[in-house]
Amino acid sequence: MVIHYTAMQTARAACDTLCNLKTEVSAHYLIAEDGEVISLVDEAARAWHAGAGRWGAVTDVNSRSIGIELANPGDCPFAAAQMDALEALLDGMRQRWAIRPERFIGHSDMAPGRKIDPGAKFDWQRLSRAGFGVWPGLATPADFHTMARRFGYTADVPDDVLLSAFRLRFRPDHSGPLDDTDRALITDLANRFPVDASGLTA
Repeated sequence: MVIHYTAMQTARAACDTLCNLKTEVSAHYLIAEDGEVISLVDEAARAWHAGAGRWGAVTDVNSRSIGIELANPGDCPFAAAQMDALEALLDGMRQRWAIRPERFIGHSDMAPGRKIDPGAKFDWQRLSRAGFGVWPGLATPADFHTMARRFGYTADVPDDVLLSAFRLRFRPDHSGPLDDTDRALITDLANRFPVDASGLTA
């Protein structure tokens, strides 16, 4: 399950784009700022929301995921009604598809360096408390790159790009060089939620 923001000013503009065959982009759902949930593609069908990227061994993310677009230009907080609607939608999806918490990811997770949505304003910690995502604790620090790969991030990007993608989700207010907190957090995630434990591929 992949969460996006639309990077557009209104939900209507985003809907027009997502429903236009010429744009070659689509998503299963669009959630407007007021919480309206618009179903665009059947959950069992493939939508064009992820593009190039990977999460763990899954390289065709479009075929192995449901995409949700949140109407947001990318630089402002997400409305409470929108987040409430997202949680309700995710709860139904989790029951229908038995999605594990670590399989709720952002576009930036599976395409580091290429995508930044849902961005630093998105409240991942709130979602993790509801079981729609994970949140790290602290573990004895290990090699960042190795642990990031074990958690799910691709190994095919430079370490600084990997660090930026990780911090965008888990330490959005932090900058500077890689430190032991980064290493401790990713080690905890990798130890508790190794991405390919279930054997998902392709």
